[in-house]
Order: sequence, then C-alpha cells, then structure tokens
Amino acid sequence: MKYTLQELAEHTGGQVVGDPQTVIERVATLTRADSGAISFLTSAAYRQYLANTSASAVILREGDASHCPVSALIVDNPHAAYARVASLLYPPVIPPVGIHPSAVVEESATVPESVSIGANCYVGADVRLEEGVSLGPGCIIEAAVHIGANSRLAANVTVLHECQIGQQAVIHSGVVIGGDGFGQANDQGVWLKIPQIGRVIIGDDVEIGANTAIDRGAIEDTVIGDNVKLDNLIQVAHNVHLGAHTVVAAATAIAGSARIGKHCTIAGMVGIAGHIEIVDNVTITAMSIVSHSIREPGVYSSGTTLEPNKLWRKNAVRFKQLDEMAKRIKTLESRQGK
Repeated sequence: MKYTLQELAEHTGGQVVGDPQTVIERVATLTRADSGAISFLTSAAYRQYLANTSASAVILREGDASHCPVSALIVDNPHAAYARVASLLYPPVIPPVGIHPSAVVEESATVPESVSIGANCYVGADVRLEEGVSLGPGCIIEAAVHIGANSRLAANVTVLHECQIGQQAVIHSGVVIGGDGFGQANDQGVWLKIPQIGRVIIGDDVEIGANTAIDRGAIEDTVIGDNVKLDNLIQVAHNVHLGAHTVVAAATAIAGSARIGKHCTIAGMVGIAGHIEIVDNVTITAMSIVSHSIREPGVYSSGTTLEPNKLWRKNAVRFKQLDEMAKRIKTLESRQGK
C-alpha cells in the first residue's frame, strides 16, 4: 500500500509541512526509517533522534516541527495519527470467503455468503453470523451465538452458547467467551456447583487478546461495552460490567460482579475484587490490588516499589509494627495535649 503525505494528512486531519507528494509505503522508528518510511514522535525522550532521521516524513506536534529535517505531518495527537496511518498501510489480511470442507456448520445456522469459516471450525445450531464475519481455523461457535458484521475471530476461539459479539470485533487466538463462572456453594464442607445461566454480551469495536477468558453470568449477563480493549491473559469473571472505551492490560483478574466505568485504564497484573464499583475515568497502575469501590475519578496505586532485598526485609518488619507505632504516637500526643 502506498499513499502520498497529503492523502495521509486528509485521513488524519493533519497538515503537511514540506512536500505533500512524498510517497509513504511503510512505517518505521526514527532511528531505522529510510526513504519511503514514515515515523512518529510522541515523547520528548526521543527528540534526540529526530535531527538525524532518514525517514521520508515524521508525524509530530506543531511544537516539534522546527526540529524536523524532513517533511512532517502536523497533528495534535501523533500516536493516534500513527495508528490511523499504520492501519492504512497495513490493512488486516482477510481470508477468502467460503466454508472450508472440514468445517461443520449446522443447518439451522445463518451464514451469509460473505462469511469466511476456516478449517475444522464448528458452527452450532441457530448461530447467526452477520456479513463479513471471519472464523479462523478451529473456532467453536456453540448454539444460538450471534456475531456482528465484520468481526474477526483468530484460530481456536471458543464462543459458548447464546453469547453475543458486536460488530468489528477482533478476537485473538485461544480466547474463551462464555465459559462457566466460578459459582460454588458450600454445604457443610462440600462444594456444590451453581449453574451459570447468564450470557456474555460484547459491544462493537472490541478487541480481546490471546488466551483471555470472559465468563458467562451466573444469572444475569456479563457485559463488555463498546470499544473496550483487553490484552492477553485476562480473567473477567461472571457478571462483570466493563464500561465503553475502557482498556485493560495483561494478566489482570477481575472478580465477579465488579462494575468498571467508562474510559478507565487498568494496567497489567491488577487484581480487582468482586462486587465493587469503579467510576468513569479511573486509572489503576500496575500490580495494584483494588479491594474496595472507587467513587472519584483519578489515578490509584497500591503495593510497594522495588528496592534492595536487605532494605525491603527491614521495611517489611517495620510495616508489621505500624499499628503499634501509631498507638504509641497517639499516646504520646495525648500526654502532650495534642
């Protein structure tokens, strides 16, 4: 794919400084770019590489334009503009339409001619696939599932019965949608399984990373809002609600019935307790434990930072003494009349 810099400017809403007819055919970093490549600058930490770049053009903010030795695409948000440019230059590979001879498709399934179903797939009874859906090899789509138009499932994705996926979803390999939630009742020391009768409802323009699991609701549904982006190896338990435009990084675990608002950012390896609520516009930093509801927007963290082991061991001992220290300080303050 090739585009002129002017065409990219029209696509991103940016302005060209330099030659608008510069031909762009690939993306590259500032240090490795050569003729025909476009790069981008989002952080001042990388400005040192701008002066010597061999890129044909660079995507950057207006304030950096005077430092750019080549043509530039001026935008307010270089990272977002780069995403749009890269999507143009590297469109997704769409498999050919049709049903592979080894796939099994039940007669009651609705499968338009524009759908692609790969080798060894199974499409169950009363499944409804909309126009342009693509199922990679080995996908299992159980009964009464609905998948919206132009959604793409990579190899070995499993969608269990009655779950729904919106339009333009991208679901990577190994994802399981609609597995049973972890519902158990204790009867005098013996665990009894509770049937999980809800569904998983996924909105439009959602991306789900490899080997992520989203459990079906216990009674009501697990809900993933529009434009939610989930990384690899995430656990979303039963009855969780994720608000639109929220992003969650790898290895995070969200316990049952947690409700997370819109436009939230959850970093990697965060643990979120069940039955809590997190309002819109909350950021939680990596490896935090969220044990209670968050009712105000903002950035939240927990845990201790890395330090030499010898110092950490001393501080760990003192941490256990904090309650006693607090009591002693309170006693001393009361004696001094504070």
